[in-house]
Amino acid sequence: MSITQDARLQPEAATATPLNGLAQADFGNPAAWVVAFILVIMPLIANGFFLIEIFGTTMILGIVALSLMFLAGYGGMVSLMQLTIAGLAGYMTAVLGASGNANISLGWPWWLATPMALVLATLFGTIGGALAVRTEGIYTIMITLAIASAFYYFTNQNWVIFNGHTGINSVVTPHFWGVDWRADVPFYYVILVVAALCFGAVSYLSRAPFGLALQGVRDNPRRMAALGFNVNAHRVAAYAFASFLAALGGVLQVWNYHQISPGSVGVERAIDILIIAIVGGITRPIGPFIGALIFVLLRTFTLDFLVAIGLDGNRFRLLIGLGFLVIVLFSPDGIVGLWERWRRRGEGQVQPGGDRHG
Repeated sequence: MSITQDARLQPEAATATPLNGLAQADFGNPAAWVVAFILVIMPLIANGFFLIEIFGTTMILGIVALSLMFLAGYGGMVSLMQLTIAGLAGYMTAVLGASGNANISLGWPWWLATPMALVLATLFGTIGGALAVRTEGIYTIMITLAIASAFYYFTNQNWVIFNGHTGINSVVTPHFWGVDWRADVPFYYVILVVAALCFGAVSYLSRAPFGLALQGVRDNPRRMAALGFNVNAHRVAAYAFASFLAALGGVLQVWNYHQISPGSVGVERAIDILIIAIVGGITRPIGPFIGALIFVLLRTFTLDFLVAIGLDGNRFRLLIGLGFLVIVLFSPDGIVGLWERWRRRGEGQVQPGGDRHG
């Protein structure tokens, strides 16, 4: 049976999960269009710092966390190697392209190095996913965590390809049509377009035959197998798609900072992606971007505040951890889930005509 076949699945999948309607509602929400308009005109109202360090970084982290959200929310698979995939894409962009480390980088033009980096990172994530889908639950998490940890130590100790703990600096970014695409405004729009495409792709795929089948696999893999669906094939395909999303975020990340090092792919960074996805909401495509905005704001301004009062700036992670515990305790679906419950409660209390419902 084809991986996208859904002749017998759609009734079950449509009733098994409300995520399809929620994802579809994002595009009909007036508030979403207001936010989109503000993001489009952001260069007119924000300086370079807020444009790139806040909103640009938010969208880049949001793209990587979106890949985790797709796997966990629609496939029921928690992967801790999404940042590793992004890191490999970033490393390959630096190695295949041009950088300040001429003895390592091959000097390919960006239009050749970037697609090759995306292909290699997607292939790496797909192979890792093929290993992970053979297990379930905590074992899947541990396999992806082991891959992330192994990649960190490999990049930290390998000098021939990855330049060891020093990393690769002064990575050359695209410059064509007379435009420096790493300049603040052009690069912001590049990030915005990529983030919008990723968001739209995930929202669309959640309602497509493949997305419905994947959600059926998440809810009842035995029933799906009995219906003739290849459960592992759907899961591996989900990893392939999520890997491509993460790879896009990794390329944007290395263009953003012009460098990449093992510190960018450390295990604690991989945990940050998980926190971002859960805090924002693992059931909606918009959740990872909300979680990323909260994370970036805390990391940027709380760190400076702690240093100003004489405390270790790294303690901002303590605040993030406390916030994570509070959100998970009161709203397992994150900020988005909390907002949905508040909205439904408000709509349910007062109806037209003054009727009240408990």
